[in-house]
Amino acid sequence: MRRLLRRYWWAVAVLVVLGAPIAWYLGSPLFINRIVDEPFPTSTGAPAFPMSAGATIPEGMTQQQVEERMKEASKAQTAAEEVMPVGAVPERFVARGTFAGADDFHKGEGTATVYRVGGDLTLRFESFKVTNGPDLHVILTKHTAPRTRADVMQGYLELAALKGNVGSQNYPLPKDTSLTEYRAVVIYCRPFHVVFATAPLKASE
Repeated sequence: MRRLLRRYWWAVAVLVVLGAPIAWYLGSPLFINRIVDEPFPTSTGAPAFPMSAGATIPEGMTQQQVEERMKEASKAQTAAEEVMPVGAVPERFVARGTFAGADDFHKGEGTATVYRVGGDLTLRFESFKVTNGPDLHVILTKHTAPRTRADVMQGYLELAALKGNVGSQNYPLPKDTSLTEYRAVVIYCRPFHVVFATAPLKASE
């Protein structure tokens, strides 16, 4: 009897040791926020200024040459700011949607906007917050308001793992992405195939 009881407690101990990490992985995101705050996306083709304050001065450059280069940099920066002031919105937004939770437990809020920046499409979340969970991913779906795995499986495009469940963040879209084909942004739990939040996209007029 004692031997059986000892084996029982050993089995319980093994289950606790093995199960604790899994339970933490699955449950801890519900109580921990991952906060990000990425700046507005900018074009990769932004001009490179010849020299700016704080830049390293090349060897052999005279004081006069330094001043001339600084003037050139100042003029170039002023011209660039006239075209795109600091903090300005990129060229234009292509589509936009508002997040809503999939159900009473999985909640979501904020905006999802697709911007065209320097010829590329970038998806940006602002005022964003979603219930956290294990292994959340950002996907685009053909279904306009998916709620189930079957809705998602009608067609989807995976962009990336969710960077944080709170805060502003950017996700570049593949070059050939068609927003007439993919019409919603979805926060999706990949291990359990659960929709956490959805933002149907509406094209700009």
